[in-house]
Amino acid sequence: MRAACYDHTGGPDVFRYDEVPDPELRRGGLLIDVQAVSIQGGDLLHRQGGVLTSTPHIVGYQAAGTVRALGDGVTDFTVGQPVVATMGAGSHAEIASVPAGSVYAIPDGLAIDQAAAVPIEFGTADDCLFEFGHLRAGETVLIQAGASGVGLAAIQLAKAAGATKVFATASSDERLARLHEYGMDEGINYVTADVAREVMRLTDGRGVDLVVDSVGGRTLETSIASLAYRGRVSWVGQAGREQRPPEVWPIMQKNASLTGVFLGAEMGIDPKRVRAMIESLLARVASGELRVAIDTVFPLAEAEQAHRYIEDRKAFGRVLLKP
Repeated sequence: MRAACYDHTGGPDVFRYDEVPDPELRRGGLLIDVQAVSIQGGDLLHRQGGVLTSTPHIVGYQAAGTVRALGDGVTDFTVGQPVVATMGAGSHAEIASVPAGSVYAIPDGLAIDQAAAVPIEFGTADDCLFEFGHLRAGETVLIQAGASGVGLAAIQLAKAAGATKVFATASSDERLARLHEYGMDEGINYVTADVAREVMRLTDGRGVDLVVDSVGGRTLETSIASLAYRGRVSWVGQAGREQRPPEVWPIMQKNASLTGVFLGAEMGIDPKRVRAMIESLLARVASGELRVAIDTVFPLAEAEQAHRYIEDRKAFGRVLLKP
């Protein structure tokens, strides 16, 4: 098979598009003919400095396609069935080998391209808001990086759950204008405005009840400064790629809370809950209640350009690779 792979970590230029051995079909697992790869923020971080579990290494946490073959003991899927799967590595390829427990059937009416951008993005947003963020109807929410995959999912989920005000940040007024279509009430351009000061102005000095922060670094400091008394922050990533640890001590002054969120850990520790959540989210996207935003589709052979496009913060929503 062909894959976007590399022999050492670094910038997007480490990728090469090459012929590699087909992955092994394992007991309790499936082979998937990949049709769409949703590039995750973690894919970029892993390519920059993650552990290589094979040489050459094929990065990637999520892909959708059709079942190619079933391993011994797998009875819940059929060959040719459309599915989406999460994985520790291997999405940037024509074929992926995954355990059955990380595979989800794609509901009728949901396109494979759309399904490819649901489990991690919407599952992470759901956990940030509800399982760990404890969002209740009538509360206010700030979504940092609202134009990201997790950000767009969180805006929609928060609004659907009865949040009275959903605030979001983005790097341009044009992006913010588009976020209104997904349920954002007020947008803040973090390039031209002081986000915390603007949040306080928009909330009459109170702050927000919950912040979903996938950026970290100085942005996390802004999230804390934007909180109401006893507010909560769900911190879910380091998209800002800053090396300096954020100053989090001001959270004490508000008796607020900061919770780290990692969907991958929940998948391993509480798979039954996570499976039910993701299956529900796929159904809601299939019904049209929730929407996936796909920015650009690159050929798998152009993985370098696709990663560079995301790192340059040009994307609104998800960037896909297609073999």
